[in-house]
Amino acid sequence: MTVIGRRPSPAPVTSRLGVAAQSKPAALARLGAWAGTHLRAVLAVWLLVLAAFGAFAPRVESALSGAGWVDSGSQSVQAREVIQRDFHGLGATALQVVVHSGGGPISSSPSARSIVTRVEKLLAADPDVSTVVAPHAGVSLSRDGSTAIVEGGAAGDANAMVRAADDLSAPLSRLATPTVSVDLTGDSALWSDFNNVNHTAMIRSEVLSWPVTMIVLVLAFGSLVAAGLPLMLTMIGLLTAAGALVLATHIAPVSVWALNFALMFALALGIDYALFLVVRFRAALARRAVAPGDRPAAVAAVAETMATAGKAIAFSALTVLVSLSTVLIVPSPAFRSMALGIMLSVVAVLAATLTLLPAVLAKLGTRVDAGRVRLPGARSREARRSAPRPGATARNNRRGMDLVMHRWGALLSRRPWVAGGLVLLVLAALAAPALGLRTGMPSITIVPADQSARAGYVQVVKAFGPGAPGTLQVLAPASDVAAASTALNDDPGIASVVPSARGNRYALLLATPTTGPSTPTTAATIDRIRTELPSGSLVGGAAAENDDLQSALSARTPLVFGLLVGLGFLLLLVALGSPLVAFAGTVTNLASIAAAFGVARLIFQDGHLAGLLNFQPQGFVDAWGPLFFGAMLSGVAMDYTLFLLSAAREHYDLTGDAQFAMREALRTSGRVVVAAAGVMVAVFLTFALSGPLAPKEMGVILAVAVFLDALCIRLIVLPVVLRLGGRTAWHSPAWLARVLPDVRFAH
Repeated sequence: MTVIGRRPSPAPVTSRLGVAAQSKPAALARLGAWAGTHLRAVLAVWLLVLAAFGAFAPRVESALSGAGWVDSGSQSVQAREVIQRDFHGLGATALQVVVHSGGGPISSSPSARSIVTRVEKLLAADPDVSTVVAPHAGVSLSRDGSTAIVEGGAAGDANAMVRAADDLSAPLSRLATPTVSVDLTGDSALWSDFNNVNHTAMIRSEVLSWPVTMIVLVLAFGSLVAAGLPLMLTMIGLLTAAGALVLATHIAPVSVWALNFALMFALALGIDYALFLVVRFRAALARRAVAPGDRPAAVAAVAETMATAGKAIAFSALTVLVSLSTVLIVPSPAFRSMALGIMLSVVAVLAATLTLLPAVLAKLGTRVDAGRVRLPGARSREARRSAPRPGATARNNRRGMDLVMHRWGALLSRRPWVAGGLVLLVLAALAAPALGLRTGMPSITIVPADQSARAGYVQVVKAFGPGAPGTLQVLAPASDVAAASTALNDDPGIASVVPSARGNRYALLLATPTTGPSTPTTAATIDRIRTELPSGSLVGGAAAENDDLQSALSARTPLVFGLLVGLGFLLLLVALGSPLVAFAGTVTNLASIAAAFGVARLIFQDGHLAGLLNFQPQGFVDAWGPLFFGAMLSGVAMDYTLFLLSAAREHYDLTGDAQFAMREALRTSGRVVVAAAGVMVAVFLTFALSGPLAPKEMGVILAVAVFLDALCIRLIVLPVVLRLGGRTAWHSPAWLARVLPDVRFAH
């Protein structure tokens, strides 16, 4: 094994039970050797997989849904289902078309009356519209008569109505004249505009991120051939996940956002896994002084790489899957399908990493460095030769990033308290604002002002009051209508109550709050009237659905983080065998996440940098951010943790020297962490520069968290823990060693 600096005498390689390790190759080593000698078979299998899933992939965007941001078991969703069945679908998903005449009352303008009639005909002709309700005074016609709302009842589910809004948006906009505006609004139109605008922004960000990604990959891998390997894994993960998501829509609706997040993780993990495997493969080649074309030696190097780095990658992917599985406890179709999309991409990238990538590496051998790209002065005379001589590798490895990481490890060994203390102070300062973090469901400001849903919202507020866009749909038992009306009229948070329709079991009452739909006051009003209404009443409407989802997210966020910590600790304990190291690796994840949300509070809640980033602050951070981003970040952080700690465990098992193991882990894996994090930060920052607010929040939070996690946690805090803990850090009680499986990373 090539090292920089002093290497202790090798210690006997023993298992955690104290028994000498078996010489039989590990399962992943055998898999790597088999893949390396059966390239055609591996390629044939993957071509079949890609053909099977790729056939469905082109339909992914049209098949995925645009809604699902609700708590499936909530009272508001129950109300929506009753309204859908008994009241012609005039619930939260109904379409609303706002017609506003700038020249006075609509009734006195023939052109305005004609437009209202044409709007009614357009809605009636749509198969997803069950009924059309014309404007009438006191409910959908303003007092001055200049603003009217034409409503189209939902004939399909929420996703069908979002697609209906997609289809109707352009025909309705063409009805407008210089004096009469026509805007499609309501919850379905909001999600239609939100998805379209954000999809466009994310595509633009992805296009911008690819050149940056390629530059960082070439610098990180040092060769054009090696830099292409992560892209191979990314495309496999994306195509497989896209096809699988289309198939999943036959079981349950899948959010269109599942594809966006699947792409992000396919790219991130494709880079992480390829970088880690290629770096270790190169080191294995160098130790064997493999000559070009020496296939058996390349296969042996692949087997060694799979026994060490491959095992770390397998555990890493498992931790990512476990982290994302915690999101499944949120009873929301959108959340569950987004987690599903990411998990599918993880499984696909992992499968390709453990089979196709070893087969390709064995075929390439030393040609993995073809198209070598070096910075000026970064190579020695020995490094320029086609086949490195034995002994030259150690001198070459002193250059570049490996030398930097080695010196960094030595510095941490000399000044652990200073480095650790300074980093903890920085993280604490950044995390402190998170104590005042407020969350809320997205307001209308997440949609740009030029979009139809927002323009219609503004017209409704001007004509009917601030609470009109969030009108509550109250289903009162038919025998308690009078009591329900009295309770609503007596509530200080309700501006007006209008009877809408009466069915066999329920009567539908429209209650308009005094405040806007995304305000805490309206949320309090919803909670209050639910206690005041007669037993059996249901409160629905878009504002109630948002409030119920926010409550579900708030209630489950502590549970999700508890599971992230608990399950993450167990997985690290199984992988590394040390309670102290597993605890440090798990708990430190929370530090970078807390710091990222502290920064998010300052920017998105308090409005700092709003002018620079060009957005209008909502006064809170989106409620789904802490839970969903927390799970995502936990998975990414565990990725880096296992890369670093598995390398440290490997060297500790070989030498028994904890400090040496820490420095070697930084030398061999530090560059992987830095390069992988660099790509991810660059990609996430392109989202932060996007127009809409949602990608900005996502980009800033993820970029800050990954940057802090890689720079502060993995390259400083964890090495300091290993340095201060010494041999104690790797100690495992005898009773625990008997319980845990014997997982080793040394070859």
